[in-house]
Amino acid sequence: MPARLSRRQWLASAVLAGGLGISRCSHLSAARQVPGDRAVDVPWLNDVQQPPRIPLADLPKLSDLRHPPGQPAVETLDTWRHERARLRGEWLEFLGPMPEKRPPVELATVSEDHPEGVTRRLVRYEGEPGITVEGYLLIPDRDLPGADERGRRAGLVALHPTTNDTIHEIAGVRGPEEHHVGLRLARRGFVVFCPLCFLWHDCQDIPDAVRKFHARRPGTKGMAKMLYDAQRGVDVLESLPELVDPARLGAVGHSLGAKETLYLQAFDDRVRAGVFSEGGIGFPSTNWNAPWYLGPAIQEDSFPLNHHQLLALIAPRPFLVLGGETGPGAADGDRSWPYLEAALPVWKLFDGPPRLGLLNHGEGHRISAASFDKLAEWLTTYLACGGC
Repeated sequence: MPARLSRRQWLASAVLAGGLGISRCSHLSAARQVPGDRAVDVPWLNDVQQPPRIPLADLPKLSDLRHPPGQPAVETLDTWRHERARLRGEWLEFLGPMPEKRPPVELATVSEDHPEGVTRRLVRYEGEPGITVEGYLLIPDRDLPGADERGRRAGLVALHPTTNDTIHEIAGVRGPEEHHVGLRLARRGFVVFCPLCFLWHDCQDIPDAVRKFHARRPGTKGMAKMLYDAQRGVDVLESLPELVDPARLGAVGHSLGAKETLYLQAFDDRVRAGVFSEGGIGFPSTNWNAPWYLGPAIQEDSFPLNHHQLLALIAPRPFLVLGGETGPGAADGDRSWPYLEAALPVWKLFDGPPRLGLLNHGEGHRISAASFDKLAEWLTTYLACGGC
């Protein structure tokens, strides 16, 4: 039988909103979002906040977040707090309900190995009530940097892209080293958890996974399920208080995993910093209308929601978009800038510089060596340990 490790601790500040767990810390200043109350920034922050050199054609039609129709103008943090709650409510209603109470975390170790610098455990746990899923927990060796005086580290939920190797690739079990994002970040000193996306869980293929989910929860969007499962990943990290500092939780994902990262950080304030790599911020950039994401409603001219609103919900917690621009299969790049630009007025209501940026590396739909270094620097800076 697998070895049992019971973990039932929840942060006292966690609350439920629309069936999705969020914390009460959403309106702290930007500087206070950096652990240790240190207003430290990556030296290239200003570089990733510049508009494209060539004006874009066919700009998306995005609502003005400072002047929402039929609502008071957003001129202060107080008025943004009310507008934020309204926007969040609209999004959660659209996404549809998931279980309001998530089960306590009880990890069962399936297997364990020790790649260089890391203990890697394949674990099972309860996702939705009564449904068991798997993920990889990656724990850095004690001699790696990043631990506080109690031995705790920053924790990351690392969300895998579309690949049949799923968590085995991001955790470094299979596939090319470039794709081992979770393992490589663990070697940088993060405790990393890599949960399995439901599209590969107990199904024949992706359409079968969607059918089974909608049979359980008709009317709920696939993106709501992905958000819920990503939040269970945060729950797993929170259940390890001897290893993970709950004030230093982040998220990272590429492609499919980037989509999950955007929604996770927008709707779960426990996530203090994130990196979105090539997920396609704009609805037209990728297949957001697929039934396992948001469905066809987003194509209607009257649809009132868009992703600049989610970028605003994240403020002031640091969020970086990586774009590959014109390379093979690229989903983000200069075309993504209008979404950040539309969200920045909200970010500027907070103290300190807005920690929202677009790094257009131009190397296609991938995380290259150079862009991985930037990704890791972003997360290391904004999840830094003040006493390390």
